[in-house]
Amino acid sequence: MAQGVVKNPDEQVVLGEEIGNARLLTLNRPRQLNVISSKVVSLLAEYLEKWEKDDRAKLVIVKGVGRAFSAGGDLKMFYDGRNSKDSCLEVVYRMYWLCHHIHTYKKTQVALAHGITMGGGASLMVPLKFSVVTEKTVFSTPEASIGFHTDCGFSFIHSRLPGHLGEFLALTGARLNGKELVAAGLATHFVPSEKLPELEKRLIGLNTGDEIAVKSAIEEFSEDVQLDGQSVLNKQSIIDECFSKETVAEIIKSFEAEAGKEGNGWIGPVLKGLKKSSPTGLKITLRSVREGREQSLAECLKKEFRLTINILRAIISADIYEGIRALTIEKDNAPKWDPLTLDKVDDDKVDLVFQPFGEDLELQIPENENCRWDGKYENSAYATSQVTAEAK
Repeated sequence: MAQGVVKNPDEQVVLGEEIGNARLLTLNRPRQLNVISSKVVSLLAEYLEKWEKDDRAKLVIVKGVGRAFSAGGDLKMFYDGRNSKDSCLEVVYRMYWLCHHIHTYKKTQVALAHGITMGGGASLMVPLKFSVVTEKTVFSTPEASIGFHTDCGFSFIHSRLPGHLGEFLALTGARLNGKELVAAGLATHFVPSEKLPELEKRLIGLNTGDEIAVKSAIEEFSEDVQLDGQSVLNKQSIIDECFSKETVAEIIKSFEAEAGKEGNGWIGPVLKGLKKSSPTGLKITLRSVREGREQSLAECLKKEFRLTINILRAIISADIYEGIRALTIEKDNAPKWDPLTLDKVDDDKVDLVFQPFGEDLELQIPENENCRWDGKYENSAYATSQVTAEAK
């Protein structure tokens, strides 16, 4: 499979420390903004399973080194594997399987999400019992803009946000700061960055995972959140009016109408980005988030696995690779989408990426709590037999 590039092979991309009853997970690829490679996923799963089963482990703290918590999936890894079928299937399977276990983890978890926290990287923050953000935190789920979709459980998370905020964030990739994340319910506490090291020491010193004790410790450092008057979260009525529309085309038309009204200058830049995004990515993303409202977490992750594999296989469009090329490889910011416009994206073709796989080729999420760490990639049909080509 395609591997994330680690320039120093001896570099530990994830650090796992055991201090008393506390366990510390540190994402350690600062030069790459702690993007999630296959090695990162494997190590995260290994540590989290080990610590959940360890009676001595009571509290798990997750953080990142440098100016990012995590900027999400390793896009170069996907791009480098574009000419080798299913080269990234293993890392995708492992990541979505891990997402389920992060959401349902049995020990108390705290994310110290300082800096860039985007896409799949945010899946290591939002689901945790406690997620601490700072004035440097920047959150976004911009996947649709490059021909991808809102993944790593975010079709579940976004679909449960107030009103139609989820559709807005998924389609526009709009950024939220730390205080906005707390206000939106995507983080639990806002702590000024200069207090973060002291908070970490305080949490480790608790030597317990008792949720009341952990919450109380965080609140010693946290501040109440007051939103800026221009925050997009204060535009909920406009967002609900526009992003409740049935189709992407109708959403854009409604948003354009609002942009012309006095006091709505904030819409212009957002609308410009929306119109530059992959039409295919937008249509897939809207449908996925809306379906998520009626789906369980497991159903959302299984759906997202199908979508990702079919998108990487380019069964209806190769926009994902064109989007990555334009954004991170050649950096010309001039993607040539195919199809070029929303009206050319056939709904019947969109249906194809949502089609279920054969049962043995789906993401295997254990239903029995006693076997909750079953379903690993190495025990899946993909690893045990040559059946990849059969998944359609």
